[in-house]
Amino acid sequence: MAGKRKRWLGIPDAAVQDFPERVHVEIRRQRAESQRLISVLQLGVVLFFIFLAAIQPEQPGAARDVQGEDLVPLVLGGYVLFTLSRLYLAWRERLYPWFQYLSIVVDMGLLFCLIWSFHIEYGQPPSFYLKAPTLIYVFIFIGLRVLTFEARYVIAAGFAAAAGWVALSAYAVLASGGGEMVTRDYVEYMTSNSILIGAEADKIIAILVVTVILAAAMNRAQRLVVRAATEGEAVRDLARFFSPEVAQQITASEKVVEAGSGEARDAAIVFCDIRGFTRFSQTVSPGEVIAMLTDYQQALVPALQAHGGTIDKFMGDGIMATFGAARPSETAAADALRGVDAVMEAAAEWNRHRAAEGQPAHRVNAAAAFGPIVFGAVGDRERLEYTVIGDPVNQAAKLEKANRAERADALTDRGTFEAAVRQGYAAGSVEHRSGSRLEGFDGPVDLVVLAPRSSSPSSPPR
Repeated sequence: MAGKRKRWLGIPDAAVQDFPERVHVEIRRQRAESQRLISVLQLGVVLFFIFLAAIQPEQPGAARDVQGEDLVPLVLGGYVLFTLSRLYLAWRERLYPWFQYLSIVVDMGLLFCLIWSFHIEYGQPPSFYLKAPTLIYVFIFIGLRVLTFEARYVIAAGFAAAAGWVALSAYAVLASGGGEMVTRDYVEYMTSNSILIGAEADKIIAILVVTVILAAAMNRAQRLVVRAATEGEAVRDLARFFSPEVAQQITASEKVVEAGSGEARDAAIVFCDIRGFTRFSQTVSPGEVIAMLTDYQQALVPALQAHGGTIDKFMGDGIMATFGAARPSETAAADALRGVDAVMEAAAEWNRHRAAEGQPAHRVNAAAAFGPIVFGAVGDRERLEYTVIGDPVNQAAKLEKANRAERADALTDRGTFEAAVRQGYAAGSVEHRSGSRLEGFDGPVDLVVLAPRSSSPSSPPR
């Protein structure tokens, strides 16, 4: 339906472009804000006109009639009511295009009516108002339409202003008795009420040229608004599929992210896993598996993020988090071990809730490793992925699996533990195990048990 809308004067309307509905919603929100701002500014303009009319002194000797005296207050009063109506509709987001075009006509009608009234107000021939500096206010009314970021309203305002001045100029010529006051002498024009056709043509041309320039700028600005709304939604979508740090790195990168670009730094890696998940998933429905995983991830992820962890990926029941990889940190090891402690507490609380609801508890294991890594993008031109590469990744994964053999719920190695302590980690009751032989390691490993195996998955750690 939107794609079939006509494009006024060939100017593309952002609303007819093929974008997701959420982008249309964002564009409509921005336009609604612009319309409210325009309405407030219009109210300010009319209040300024009222102020000028109030302080204007009486002109001695001016031939004023009742109609001339009453015209300005009536016009301004009517415009105040119209502007308040426009403000109300803008606030309710019911300012439809037809009303906006009507608003343009009313704006220009107000201005030209006030200009026309000058010759009555001052007792002069109609040509008198052609020299009124009040004409420059047409550029304010045209400029207000720039705030809509829609060129069609700028064009409508410009043409309405040009048509209004043509009408006023024609009236001044005809009212002078067939052009008796028309002159070609510029000095006479400047020093009398004579009419110089070229001068009025210059004003009309200036209005039209400014309108065209602003419309062209709006045409480009409209695309920028759409692009900004689209990219804003894309960033929000990225933040749902990537960590905020990675999403920021992608969107704020000064160069196009390409495969092979990476940075070396020290970071910590944490792996979390549900012990016996495979067996559990084979005994329940797929819906129950997904519901449990969602509940589990919602319980553990905030615990990791609260200590500076960035979720790198979900691997079924596994969670891989990085500390100091996406964003360099001087306390990566300490933050990682604090994150492990928080995970153990969150897992115990999660299991208590499950037990209270009559659901089976699940043992959660975790492990952390710290050291030099490379953080960057891998893949090809069509598919990229930010990832972490280095020994700490493999070591953390192996330590997490070693929890079962070591009868522990959370492990780390001595090097990671000592680095964490140097960085401010306040170790609680831990157990050091020297020379442990673990699967996947070439030699003995000095371990630190952060959380020994609890008597039951629902028991609180330490």
